[in-house]
Order: sequence, then structure tokens, then C-alpha cells
Amino acid sequence: MKADELRTKTESEIKDLIIQLRRELMNLRFQRSTNQLTSVARFRQARRDIARLKTIFRQKKQQMYS
Repeated sequence: MKADELRTKTESEIKDLIIQLRRELMNLRFQRSTNQLTSVARFRQARRDIARLKTIFRQKKQQMYS
């Protein structure tokens, strides 16, 4: 995900994406524990996407109150 693409989304869409990525991260953890994980790099990517979404969400909130 690119930050420019995410900035065009609404707050509710960002929240939905965060929830979706957290579920994916949980599923990746389950796959890792059962030795069924195919892409270890997806862990890092999902964590970074969540952080990026949280940052953009926070920026939108601050703009709203400024």
C-alpha cells in the first residue's frame, strides 16, 4: 500500500483496512505455529501497513481538530 493512495480514503475505510490487516496478521501467526506459513516476508509487510494506516488515521484526526 502506498501512503498517497491511503490518504484519499475516509476514516471508516482506514479503520476497516486496519481490522482486515490485523486479522490477516493473526492468521499468519496461526500458520507459522502450525508450520504452514509460505511467506515470512508478509509478516513484516502487514505490520508496516498497519503502522502506516495508523499514522495516516492519526494525521486525519489532527487535521480535523486543527
